Amino acid sequence: MDKPITIGLDLAKNVFQVHGVDAEGAIVCRRQLRRLQVLALFSR
Repeated sequence: MDKPITIGLDLAKNVFQVHGVDAEGAIVCRRQLRRLQVLALFSR
């Protein structure tokens, strides 16, 4: 995965949508995460 410059996080009760874009605006990651997985993703 390339390094995202901007990260978007759609908050919900149980499932979160995360996406990251690089400096050119291309999507480098798009994930659907459970509440417990969010902290693990951002700690990396």
